[in-house]
Amino acid sequence: MLLTPARFPSVLGDDYVAACAALALEPYEEGYGLVLGQDGEGARWTVVVDDVSLVAVAIAAWDCGMAHDLSPDERSVVCALPGWPLALTVAAPGVPAPHDPETDGLGPAPLAPPDPDSWGPAQRRLGADEIAERWALWREQVDDAAFVRPDGERGGEAAEGTGSDGAGSENSGGPGSGSGDEPGSGSTVGGGGAEPGAPAAGHHPGVRRALSEAVTYTRTPPPPGRIRSVFASADTRTLRVDGPGWSMVARTDDIALILLDEEPGAVLPVGRGPALPGLLEALDALAPHPV
Repeated sequence: MLLTPARFPSVLGDDYVAACAALALEPYEEGYGLVLGQDGEGARWTVVVDDVSLVAVAIAAWDCGMAHDLSPDERSVVCALPGWPLALTVAAPGVPAPHDPETDGLGPAPLAPPDPDSWGPAQRRLGADEIAERWALWREQVDDAAFVRPDGERGGEAAEGTGSDGAGSENSGGPGSGSGDEPGSGSTVGGGGAEPGAPAAGHHPGVRRALSEAVTYTRTPPPPGRIRSVFASADTRTLRVDGPGWSMVARTDDIALILLDEEPGAVLPVGRGPALPGLLEALDALAPHPV
């Protein structure tokens, strides 16, 4: 995995600085690579290296289905931390099943993935990551009739929102309204056992707070990594924006979806309206766009 201002494991924090702090690392601009592996006894270790390009090349090769050996040079190793921050299912030949190393209480506690049966900041951010990666499947479950239209009429109750008409509209029939393993059929967001799209009060104050803080970001840039942007199509970017207690996923040519700490598993849509396009454009301009 990469740990850089443009790309880092959301499970570790709302931004790059917080993610580095979770691993007791200095937030250097160049970033780090994280290699999750096992020792000969099967113990889980997260090896931090300063050779970011080495890890980036390996990830690119694996994404293309190509075999690639990732063996960091000892000189590039910054530290080795016990445990893994994410849940992985692996079975290496000749290596015992993964387990936390015996540290006898010395050094940092082993890293561990968040509890999938609870809901909190880590689960909220992981849920937002899932939506960003599978946007099309989640987006098709959102009923556009619930949003304010350009003529000011709408299919449902009028909604107010800071930064966008339609903010705070609930998605009671959205992703997770059925049963099965795909978005839109009962999958959960980030654990906690709650279905995304669970009913939430219209004009949700948490949605208004998230949008207000996102607008503030455009005036006073937040810590690095609080806003991330990745390629979606020729003219579109996918945005991931985080703040205290909230996460936003958006396409620059479409709507935004918001997750809140106080609404376990719920995905709250924000209609495009007249103001959201400008907000998303401004946020995208603040995000790093690595080549």
